[in-house]
Amino acid sequence: MSKSNDFNDENSNTSANPTFDSVLQARLSRRGLMRGGVGTVGVSLLGGMGLAACGGGSDDDEVAAASGAKADAKLLGFTAVSKSLADTVVIPTGYTASVIYALGDPLKAGVAAYKNDGTDTDYENRAGDHHDGMEWFGLGSDNKPSATSTTRGLLAVNHEATTDETRSSFFLHADGGTTTLPRPAAEVDKETAIHGISVVEVKATNGKWATVPDSAFNFRLTSLSEDIQIRGEARGNALMVTKYSNDGTKTRGTLNNCGTGKTPWGTFLTGEENWAGYFARNAGDVAARGGDTDKSNISLRRYGNDPRAQRIPGTTTSKSSSDAFDSRHGWESVVSGDDKYARWNISKIGVSTDGSDDYRNELNTFGYIVELDAYDKTKAARKRTTLGRFAHESAAFGKPVVGQPLAVYMGDDSRGEYIYKFVSAKTWVAADANPTDRITTGDAYLDVGKLYVAKFGSDGKGTWIELSITNPLIANYADYHFADQADVLVNARLAADAVGATKMDRPEWCSTNIANGEVYFTLTNNSNRAINSATMPPDSANPRVYTDIKNGSSTQNGNPNGHVLRLKEDAAGNAAVSFTWDVYVFGAESSAAPGTVNLSNLTGDQDLSSPDGLVFSPATGIMWIQTDDGAFTDVTNCMMLAALPGTVGDGAKKTLTYAATAGTLTVDTYVGKAPGEDNLKRFLVGPKGSEITGLCETPDGKAIFVNIQHPGESTAQADIATPAKYQSQWPSNAGYGAGQRPRSATIVITKNDGGVIGS
Repeated sequence: MSKSNDFNDENSNTSANPTFDSVLQARLSRRGLMRGGVGTVGVSLLGGMGLAACGGGSDDDEVAAASGAKADAKLLGFTAVSKSLADTVVIPTGYTASVIYALGDPLKAGVAAYKNDGTDTDYENRAGDHHDGMEWFGLGSDNKPSATSTTRGLLAVNHEATTDETRSSFFLHADGGTTTLPRPAAEVDKETAIHGISVVEVKATNGKWATVPDSAFNFRLTSLSEDIQIRGEARGNALMVTKYSNDGTKTRGTLNNCGTGKTPWGTFLTGEENWAGYFARNAGDVAARGGDTDKSNISLRRYGNDPRAQRIPGTTTSKSSSDAFDSRHGWESVVSGDDKYARWNISKIGVSTDGSDDYRNELNTFGYIVELDAYDKTKAARKRTTLGRFAHESAAFGKPVVGQPLAVYMGDDSRGEYIYKFVSAKTWVAADANPTDRITTGDAYLDVGKLYVAKFGSDGKGTWIELSITNPLIANYADYHFADQADVLVNARLAADAVGATKMDRPEWCSTNIANGEVYFTLTNNSNRAINSATMPPDSANPRVYTDIKNGSSTQNGNPNGHVLRLKEDAAGNAAVSFTWDVYVFGAESSAAPGTVNLSNLTGDQDLSSPDGLVFSPATGIMWIQTDDGAFTDVTNCMMLAALPGTVGDGAKKTLTYAATAGTLTVDTYVGKAPGEDNLKRFLVGPKGSEITGLCETPDGKAIFVNIQHPGESTAQADIATPAKYQSQWPSNAGYGAGQRPRSATIVITKNDGGVIGS
């Protein structure tokens, strides 16, 4: 996250729709006052189908043996690691963690070794920054995809952003970079190149993992990569017309890539998250577009690109609609006639009626699930518009069943945003698990289908509401006139507002437990949740409002610690329009009040805050929970925990009572069985200032790859010349690479006895 402008704090959902069936939840008294599992190593149940972020556990030794894992290896048999504020990666005794791929590492023969002093260039051929979601793609000795290779493969890695303070990505530049406008082209060229995706070959030789810097498979996509295809419902729509693509069929680059997914046909999915703040608007652009009631201004406002969402620099005063919208990095400010800089200004400055002579519609080409073939860099990446446009995190598939449609689950990572599901029109065909053309197979499943949004009830049930132009609530929505189905999907947030979807506490990653098909969502935190809020009071699936104390005196209100929610689809499976839900675990410090905050009775070996990354191991069924926290960091750096979750409904109903302005507010929620220390424990703690994010593994579960993002991010830009003042010097202090500037990096974890990770 950026220190100068944390785009996870985007707060554009001002809709008045109730949260979580709040009409039923908030009950008036007669006086008119408001009151109110798994024990052994399992098997990858998908075999060669390649479904990521999914897995299952089983007590069946026959199943365990089929996976190649030791049937008697007890999962979560390791000793939980303690909380840590050290500038290092802490893992259990008996394990080894090694850095293998960090910011700036070469991806092509002839690219110079990384100096890490701010003088490096050629980032289009190096590892990008802020390593995030990641997937494994096995490679056989014949250079073809392999579902069984355990010593050679490709890592597809998201590079979400870069550490910045006031515009400049200061660790990239020798003197910390320029903070005023205009920005120099040389600095901007570095910053645009470190965003996006990298694919890198990794190989284990005599048990030691390393990248293959000169592999023919290595490649980058950046924020400026040419000819990214717009696919699905919005392809060719008027909303996609730009100076770069007059027919609205393509765009340049992918941006702010966060969570990931892996399709059943073996391609990589990456989510574009907080892209809106990268684009600037001139003063007066609101008026130039036709004023506040103009459709484009309504859309821009709902997606967080509106002057009134920003403060006047140096003050606490909000801007007005006549002010400019300042971009995150000022990339548009480069004094040049080059179109690659101009595209970052989305003001209406041309004379055309359709936007074909400027970039007024450029923002509409970002905010999607993007698909690419990690094995074939010649195939153009696709933005899958039918899956909707919002702040995407990961994309998790429901269990593929022959003859049934596929389901893709997604979250919108901003406070008060929604949970979505896409259901394909095409039903699953087993032969498509190993197609001759993987990316075209994606066209068949992901370009046509239905997008749904979730509404949760106070009875532990929920419904999926289709976002369709035929829905009267959407077709007749007073706040925005939808022109067609493409408009509905490009403005999915507004469509979800129209149907009264449930506002959630920042839905981030999601993952499917293939053992039983249940889907888990991390709800990271929400400072806007408040007892007397007119738009975001506590509700059943976001039930907590409390005060967390940091550093002994700093108060953090709302739901600062987050929780993990799960749902079970009803009988129709992937195509179901109803489900049952509960909360698997509530994040909290172990010392927090057990009846109101620490509802999951967490102990010191398993307490956590702000769950973010979430991945089920296909090899073992372990659910890995990763944190991106600011509430608990006075006590510990961010962490990763291993869990063996139960099932929806294994706990009980819990009623929380709040003193509200109008009386007593009661909120019923559904809490899963408290996770004992045998099935939830801390496995890893990261270095200072880092977020733990992204995880994938070899098919045998004996090597896992984890990303350490933005260590040292709280370093002051003014201290760039003084390494002793860096918040972190990782991974150089772990013996990796030159220089002392902190770098985001991928680590590989193995067990010293050669066993399965987590056993």
